[in-house]
Amino acid sequence: MSTEAFSFPPAGKGAALEEDTILSPRFDAGGLVTCVAQDAQTGEVLMLAHMNAEALALTMATGEAHYFSRSRGRLWKKGETSGHTQKVLEMRIDCDQDAVVIKVEMGGTGAACHTGRRSCFYRTVPVGAAPSAGTRLAFTGDAPRFDPATVYGGQHGHDH
Repeated sequence: MSTEAFSFPPAGKGAALEEDTILSPRFDAGGLVTCVAQDAQTGEVLMLAHMNAEALALTMATGEAHYFSRSRGRLWKKGETSGHTQKVLEMRIDCDQDAVVIKVEMGGTGAACHTGRRSCFYRTVPVGAAPSAGTRLAFTGDAPRFDPATVYGGQHGHDH
């Protein structure tokens, strides 16, 4: 199945959008929906990325996570460079069909982040204090599982 020419039906409004059983994603002005990838076993949030219509269609058709890189302006398959693939076990779309959650099994070392960590969310932001120019983040202890320079070479590797 070629997904490049595939297009989703136009999004409805109100109850038609919220209660209908037809997938009709509401892509933003850039043609993207936000996608959160979670570990299928633990529910841990691994990463946030974006999908255009082709990435969404490819993910649905292949069961492997595909995204659209805003920084590189192109479609990419998770793990195409690193080997850290994402097998999609479940996909959900939110009430107004502008965000997707995918529940995945990680391949490779189990690292979803281009920094080598399991999750892209490896730092905490302080809550309960006013922000300042010097607000400090704290590391969660999610240590890198691979060396990004070795895996990506001279490329940055940030692909979401």
